[in-house]
Amino acid sequence: MMRLSSKVYKDYKRYPEKVVQFGEGNFLRAFADWMIDEMNEKGVFNGSVVVVQPLRGGLVDKLNEQDGLYTLILQGIKDGKAERSYKVVNSISRGINPYDDYEAFLKVAESETIRFVISNTTEAGIAFDENDTFDAIPHNSFPAKLTAFMYRRYKYFNGGSDKGLIIFPCELIDRNGEKLKEMVLKYVDYWNLEKGFADWVLERNVFCTTLVDRIVTGYPKEDALEIEKELCYEDSLIDVGEIFHLWVIEGPKWIEKEFPAGEIGLNVRFVDDVTPYRDRKVRILNGLHTAMVPVAYLYGIDTVGEAMEDDVVGKFIKGVAYDEIMKTLDLPEDEVKKFIEEVFDRFKNPYVKHYLMSIALNSMSKFETRVLPSLLQYVKAYGELPKKLVFSLSAYIEFYKGQRGSEVIPLSDDPDILKMYQDLWKDFDGSYDGIKNIVTNVLAYDKVWKMDLNGVTGLNDAVTEYLYSIEKNGIKESLKEVLK
Repeated sequence: MMRLSSKVYKDYKRYPEKVVQFGEGNFLRAFADWMIDEMNEKGVFNGSVVVVQPLRGGLVDKLNEQDGLYTLILQGIKDGKAERSYKVVNSISRGINPYDDYEAFLKVAESETIRFVISNTTEAGIAFDENDTFDAIPHNSFPAKLTAFMYRRYKYFNGGSDKGLIIFPCELIDRNGEKLKEMVLKYVDYWNLEKGFADWVLERNVFCTTLVDRIVTGYPKEDALEIEKELCYEDSLIDVGEIFHLWVIEGPKWIEKEFPAGEIGLNVRFVDDVTPYRDRKVRILNGLHTAMVPVAYLYGIDTVGEAMEDDVVGKFIKGVAYDEIMKTLDLPEDEVKKFIEEVFDRFKNPYVKHYLMSIALNSMSKFETRVLPSLLQYVKAYGELPKKLVFSLSAYIEFYKGQRGSEVIPLSDDPDILKMYQDLWKDFDGSYDGIKNIVTNVLAYDKVWKMDLNGVTGLNDAVTEYLYSIEKNGIKESLKEVLK
């Protein structure tokens, strides 16, 4: 079989280079590059991507061998049915390794057609490195490379007012656009660059804060040979993701005209503030994952898909979403309901085996960021406790006992947290007062909660009652009572 390239792919096309992309990994290729390919096919963008390898080791050599082409497999539930599609993505023009040829990277800044910057350099990528002096070749950090790139563009076009860039960072940190802008300006100052450049960065470039959402599992090692037989060509860059996708971009509305993904039906939204959408994702998608773990796992279930399909646990998960979390969000109800339905389809994805124990890593801090805000907001709004979220908290305390029947649960968390639970459960005498003592100590653990949860009216009593019931009657009977 021949390797995928422009010779093998007869529909290969070249487009003007409009995008500089820092990062060649699975996520951006299954997300942003796929969207650009879709827009090109529909005739609304007419642009390609120059990929810059952000680290010394990477994939640009493989990308160049395949003329920027790769196969993307999207799979999941759509309209209630399992669906899988294959597509050759033809949006990458070339890849550059700045560690081999830094000048080739900077030369891209001199292109008339370059308009966008997209990045995904991991959460640690948007950081300042004082070793990145102005004359370093290459610069190490992504913000330093971006600053050098922008400076070359500024100088080449004499500060042209129409030569600014629209920047979409996709790193999974809060306010990523603002943080990247802050780092660039820090380098401008650190390198003593002229005020005119600083003004140009501020006035002629747009740093957008974004929220991205698509599960991408990447290269399918176990199935690759079989897939290649089906495709009738070799492809070392096969990428696999789910059907669902969402890109929320905070920035001026005029950007949508230049990046018209929504116009062709892609789930891309340009908004004034990403915060409500971030809250929705964290509280529903991540929050449901976290809330279901102890209940479903102690119930005897091992995966998210099995939890959704179980009559009792599935009812619990739906109740948490519709009866409790949804009521705490500041977005239109029909919009939130639609998002919940999409999340449930993602949880049921038959192509992904998502183990509950992989979500259980560092569960205490996850509960604090993903679930506790919903619990506290519900109390504030309605003057009562959300029963199912409180039950989840109670189940976590049982989960950290470290036993599921005769099985030992492989707990993974901060050593201090694990020691606290170990000491509390070691001294437990089986009594109601013993449960009360455990609950009081856990709720008082402000190192994680950032507050003493014993101060939340009725929470200590409710958690104690649920935990005592789980201990005496088991998780199945206790859950039935909660769902009545």
